[in-house]
Amino acid sequence: MSTEEKSLNFIEQIIEEDLKNGLSADKLRFRFPPEPNGYLHVGHASAICLNFGLGIDYNAPVNLRFDDTNPSKEEQEYVDAIKRDVEWLGYKWDKECYASDYFQQLYDWAVELIKKDKAYVDSQTSEEMAKQKGTPTTPGTDSPYRNRSIEENLDLFTRMKNGEFEKGTHVLRAKISMNANNMLMRDPIIYRIMHAHHHRTGNDWCIYPMYDWAHGESDYLEQISHSFCTLEFLPHRELYDWFLNQIYDPTKVRPKQREFARRNLSHTVVSKRKLLQLVEEKHVTGWDDPRMSTISGMRRRGYTPASIRNFAKTIGIAKRDNLIDVSLLEFCVREDLNKIAPRVMAVLDPVKLVITNYPEGQEEWLDAENNPEEEVMTYRKVPFSKELYIEREDFQEEAHKKFFRLTLGTEVRLKNAYIIKGESVVKDENGNITEIHATYDVDSKSGSGTEASQRKVKGTIHWVSIPHAREAEVRVYDRLFTNESPDKDKEVDFKEFINPNSLKVIKGFVEPSLVTSKELDHFQFQRLGYFCVDRDSTPEKLVFNKTVGLRDTWAKISEQ
Repeated sequence: MSTEEKSLNFIEQIIEEDLKNGLSADKLRFRFPPEPNGYLHVGHASAICLNFGLGIDYNAPVNLRFDDTNPSKEEQEYVDAIKRDVEWLGYKWDKECYASDYFQQLYDWAVELIKKDKAYVDSQTSEEMAKQKGTPTTPGTDSPYRNRSIEENLDLFTRMKNGEFEKGTHVLRAKISMNANNMLMRDPIIYRIMHAHHHRTGNDWCIYPMYDWAHGESDYLEQISHSFCTLEFLPHRELYDWFLNQIYDPTKVRPKQREFARRNLSHTVVSKRKLLQLVEEKHVTGWDDPRMSTISGMRRRGYTPASIRNFAKTIGIAKRDNLIDVSLLEFCVREDLNKIAPRVMAVLDPVKLVITNYPEGQEEWLDAENNPEEEVMTYRKVPFSKELYIEREDFQEEAHKKFFRLTLGTEVRLKNAYIIKGESVVKDENGNITEIHATYDVDSKSGSGTEASQRKVKGTIHWVSIPHAREAEVRVYDRLFTNESPDKDKEVDFKEFINPNSLKVIKGFVEPSLVTSKELDHFQFQRLGYFCVDRDSTPEKLVFNKTVGLRDTWAKISEQ
């Protein structure tokens, strides 16, 4: 990467400095290291875009490594979902790796630490260890087991590995210092006993490495040059380096950990624990519920890979945590869909329109453009007939001067069709309008080139032909939380802020061309917003999810 091409963020500056100081460009290697204990969310999307983006910019390989060191919370389902999400975002990894690939090597290194008197088996309870660890302002106290002999530690650790002890009876700790200012350096735990089935190694192991021990050593084994993580791991960097110091071979690449800030998204939660809670307590339909901040939820809602990549690029990389308004993400989605989504006609709050002077039983198939953003315009045929559905809000019996849609005595154009004039209404016994009657100008068909077709009218409205319309279930989504930071106040349960109106299911009607649409096909329902085909959809029962509106309406609502 040339520094002249663009201004560099601080992570790129770190890499450039290392290259200047002698790191060979062919030694660059990055990684994305998710734990397979849940589905990835929008925060992970930024990390994916960062690491794989660096791989693209520097023509360097990027590993996908699963930090699978806690089998009690990990499942193959999550591994599969993570791989699917990374691929969907448009990235390819060089090697698919697992911390579990290195369990034997990590164990062997732990044995070497014991032999060097740099690790010991502690037999205290977790409560006792917590008490003797001290506080940020007071030093810790040594474990009564800290000075066990090397022989005893080796024997106990071997027996831990062989499954002779119950969970919680022993742990292996690094022997660093109980007086360290950084509490993470106060003899951290390296291994704990867990009699749990691992999704890859089965029942081979009864002890499992802690994340801090496995992570840096996995980076080293894979020869990762730069290990980027979020700011909460900044205090862990000292431990990361201490562990590397114990095994480092100067002839090899030494990984460098550096931290960047989380970019939190408003009106969402991104804690896997809280997302799991939403799923398990049935506040949402699953990990891929379109209201969720998961990548799979955003995909099902109709967000595009390009829009998420552009969002990550727009918010950039920073050194301080920040709350990003979700409307910026929606802007990126809207901007991408505007370029790629075909325009179609759908009516979501229908009222019947009868064109009284249109011949009974006649139908026409009119040309409608698919997307005005296309370089080469393409068209489709839409059916037109005597009876149509229009949006109820597009008609007012008595309208004010700034209402430019259909009313009695005024003209509007039906999109791609004719100019019509409102004549009368039919009402039920409660005074509700059930039908609107209008007349059409037979010479005013769009694109016909007649003088009448070129007449200017102030309004254009969309419609669908009733005999040809297809009924559809439309799921209209809103923010899942009413509060922009639902989990900020630790005294209040984040679920208190769940928006009771986050999902509204309505029945609408769409033009018949949509019968052949497939899952995740995107469309702009003209004048209504962007929608995509849900996985529940069938040709017999069409189901659409509202992805995003044509403009940001939440900002106006929140200002009121």
